[in-house]
Amino acid sequence: MQLDPIAVIHSPYKQKFAIPRQPGLVPEAIGEIEFYPDYADPNILRGIEQFSHLWLLFQFHQTADKGWSPLVRPPRLGGNQKIGVFATRSTFRPNPVGMSVVEQVSWQHQNKKLILTVRGIDLLDGTPILDIKPYIPYSDAIGDAQGGFAETKPSNLNNIDFSPAATLQLTKHQVEYPQLAALISNVLAQDPRPAYKKNNQQKQHYAMSLYHFNIRWQVENEQTLVLAIEE
Repeated sequence: MQLDPIAVIHSPYKQKFAIPRQPGLVPEAIGEIEFYPDYADPNILRGIEQFSHLWLLFQFHQTADKGWSPLVRPPRLGGNQKIGVFATRSTFRPNPVGMSVVEQVSWQHQNKKLILTVRGIDLLDGTPILDIKPYIPYSDAIGDAQGGFAETKPSNLNNIDFSPAATLQLTKHQVEYPQLAALISNVLAQDPRPAYKKNNQQKQHYAMSLYHFNIRWQVENEQTLVLAIEE
C-alpha cells in the first residue's frame, strides 16, 4: 500500500522541540495547508465550511526513517516509565501516521493555489498531509470515554514574562505577527522542557524556533522569562 500526500502544512513550528503534545492547546498556532497541484481543485473542499473542526491525517516525516519501538517513554509519565507504543501517540510507530483535530478557519483558491487555513495545530512545518476528514461531534466526542494516563489536560506554567528586549521585538513585529506574544506565551505554558528537568529549580536556558524567530527563554523556580526574540 502506498499513500501519496495530498498537501503540505506551513506551520510556525520549525522544529520538533516545543510543539504542543496535543492539538488545540495553543489556539494561536495557525497553519496553512497548501494542496499539491494534482489536488488543488476547489471542488475538493466544497461544503467543508459547514464543519468547525477537521481531522488531519499526516506523516511523521522527520522520524519516519528512525524505525519504531514496541515500548516508548511518554513525556506525560515523566519520561521514565515504558508503555506500549499503541497505548501512546508516539511518533515511533510501525506506520508513521499521526492524527490531529484542528479548527477550520477558511480556505481560498488563488493563482491556482488551494490553501486551507486551520487553527490549534501541533504539526511541524513541512508535514505531509495524507487526508482530511470532518470532525463529527455526535460520534467523535464520547462523553464517558476514559483517557488512561492522559485523563486530564496537563497543567500549565504560570508567570511567563517578557524582558524589555523581548518586549521591544514584539512591538517591532506587531503588525506582521499580531498574535506572536500570545503564541509564545501559550507554547511556553505547555512547559516544553524535557521531563527530567521539570523539577530542577536552578536557572535553565532554552531556545526554540517559531516562524523565522529564535526565541530564547529561561526558567528559574518555575518562573519563565522570555529573554530575546531574535531574527
